[in-house]
Amino acid sequence: MNLALVHSRARVGVRAPEVRVEVHLAGGLPSMSIVGLPQAAVREAKDRVRAAIQCAQLEFPARRITVNLAPADLPKGGGRFDLPIALGILAASGQIPLQALEECEFVGELALTGQLREIDGVLPVALASAASGRRLVVPAGNGAEAALAGTAGVSVARTLSEVCAGLAGRRRLQPAQAPQTGAPADGPDMRDVRGQLHARRALEVAAAGAHHLLLVGPPGCGKTLLASRLPGLLPPASEAEALETAAVQSLAGRASGRGLDPARWRQRPYRAPHHTASAVALAGGGGEPRPGEISLAHNGVLFLDELPEWGRHALEVLREPLEAGRVTVSRAARSTEFPARFQLVAAMNPCPCGLAGDPSGRCSCSPDQVARYRARISGPLLDRIDLHVDVSRLPPSELRADAPPGEASAAIRARVCRARERQLERGGRPNGLLEAGGTHAACALSPGDQQLLERAVEQLQLSARSMHRILRVARTIADLDASTHIATAHLAEAIGYRRMDRRSEALAG
Repeated sequence: MNLALVHSRARVGVRAPEVRVEVHLAGGLPSMSIVGLPQAAVREAKDRVRAAIQCAQLEFPARRITVNLAPADLPKGGGRFDLPIALGILAASGQIPLQALEECEFVGELALTGQLREIDGVLPVALASAASGRRLVVPAGNGAEAALAGTAGVSVARTLSEVCAGLAGRRRLQPAQAPQTGAPADGPDMRDVRGQLHARRALEVAAAGAHHLLLVGPPGCGKTLLASRLPGLLPPASEAEALETAAVQSLAGRASGRGLDPARWRQRPYRAPHHTASAVALAGGGGEPRPGEISLAHNGVLFLDELPEWGRHALEVLREPLEAGRVTVSRAARSTEFPARFQLVAAMNPCPCGLAGDPSGRCSCSPDQVARYRARISGPLLDRIDLHVDVSRLPPSELRADAPPGEASAAIRARVCRARERQLERGGRPNGLLEAGGTHAACALSPGDQQLLERAVEQLQLSARSMHRILRVARTIADLDASTHIATAHLAEAIGYRRMDRRSEALAG
């Protein structure tokens, strides 16, 4: 038999479409060609494969070798096809049994010595392979990540020789072992936050309803401290959510320092990029599109400090993901979609010098300077942020070492979890993710409260989107109070969180 077929998988966003590696041996001068839209790293596989086969003390056939990667219109990149190409050559030349390849899928990069090197994006491959009913063979370095898929059909190997011996029945390939996660590591705790009762309350509301949050205050008042505590208030991620997040992180690659740590895959992500990051760094992109910061924060928290210092173009890419929960990276040749259901926490100073409203009266910024500073954040982006909160500077007496600590994160998280349970029972999702129809159904108001809301919308010149977000926040506040309906106090508190709308009206006046 001069023809062999090996199953493998490509990487397209968070999907792993099947690739059929077809290898044909023919007479003629010895040569090797790879067809099927291979990128540079795949075309170079012929040199790695030849050296790996020879170092494994197997025979590289001196014939005309044609490798076809089907489907032909799907771009193939990276070194993941080295192992299936090598196995296809060995099977076509009769050195390993063809039948052993039928129920297996293979991914892995080959070193010149025949060792298997780990690749990026193994978790989506393992999930897709399990859905197809085939066994998967991966490099040993990817075993813990592939085992997160929860299937028993994942095996690991360290070298090409081990794979060949396993296919020939001379040895048994070892199954992949899931990492020992244990209890989540203790993160930053809210007990470290002194005072700031208003900001602490807003953080609890944001966690309970999956709402976006903007913190406004002078330098050093604790905005970053508060934002870093939000992940500790969120409910534990479900297995489905954790797998979604882990699949995105798996695509980022360990070489970038942003890849998946299998031992921490159940923890919600917390991303805090610097304000010099570009729009591509936030949304994702590249010749072979990879996820950006907003996708790496999927099912977790994205913290943007010094919000007005970010580039306008970078901030505007957040608009659609904040609404849709996904981002589409389009290039000339193809389009890739990544999940991006994150919770945004942003922080900014009240003015360029940061001292506007300070009791010392040291602010030297004119009203025009303050207006231009705040105008760096577009109205449509502010519309999408549910809670706008003032964070004031604390008096020195509240920062003493012997001052009483704040309430612990565990107690707040318990209230948040109870509120989330009420939301899931009512609508199947947190209040912050409700559609327009779900908002009207879950957030009914009494006639008097409806008039209160309408007056606030007219006075603050709010958009329909802002009005819906006020309703959702009010519903979350009612859930925290275990109330079946939205009371006037809940609605009034929700309106009070539109701080930037009130300040914009004051500046205009």
